[in-house]
Amino acid sequence: MSSFKPEQRRVTHRGREFHFVSYEGQQANPARHQAAMDPMWFLMNAGKRWPVIPHQPGQERDELDRLLAQWLEDHVFA
Repeated sequence: MSSFKPEQRRVTHRGREFHFVSYEGQQANPARHQAAMDPMWFLMNAGKRWPVIPHQPGQERDELDRLLAQWLEDHVFA
């Protein structure tokens, strides 16, 4: 059984709230043509998720919020 505990963060950026969830990494599955994936933070919106940045357990919340806001600037508001 996995010991990974998903985390959630809500970040308000430019007056909008964004919901991020961490997901456990996955092993590669050649039969399904899926590459291995490290634990990641994903942006959740409208029932879909988009990979954002690697998940690092124990990361400071202020640093995490800064990195998530920077990703939003680079990918959502660019």
